[in-house]
Amino acid sequence: MLREVFARRGKLYFSISATTRPPRPGERDGVDYLFLTREKFLELLAAGELLEHAEYVGNFYGTPARPIAEHTQAGDDAVLDIEIQGARQVKKRLPDAVSVFIAPPSLEELERRLRGRSTESEEKILGRLETARRELGHTDEYDYVVVNDDVGRAAGELLGIMEKEKMRRAARCSGEPEPC
Repeated sequence: MLREVFARRGKLYFSISATTRPPRPGERDGVDYLFLTREKFLELLAAGELLEHAEYVGNFYGTPARPIAEHTQAGDDAVLDIEIQGARQVKKRLPDAVSVFIAPPSLEELERRLRGRSTESEEKILGRLETARRELGHTDEYDYVVVNDDVGRAAGELLGIMEKEKMRRAARCSGEPEPC
């Protein structure tokens, strides 16, 4: 769904997350993820260089803070693909950030999609499904929820949210002496 969003709109920055998990077939370091050793990840975390981080199904994931700051200061919207722990951390550090929960149409459909990838062990799939069950119970912590049942429709809904929030911010910040 996010590919569709990026195809339709410019001036977007997709945050490349750092992870300690090994690359899946076809994934490239610096493009799909920043693949790091556990030691390097913990070093970035200790230095305060991650906007958010979480341990998910036995691996660490995190968002490098510097690229987000650079792109948002340049006027780009930044899109982060993170889970609930990370979203909470981002909201704490950046209270004006807009959070959108991308929900599967059902847990059965999510399971079908995960199994269709054929990239993860049964244990990892079951762990992801359990995490999804828990996270679906916290959608009220997000500003918006988009159900990813139809790629085109869901992408359009997310783009509409982005435009609405950009206009809301512009209205709130008009007349401010400093950019807000």
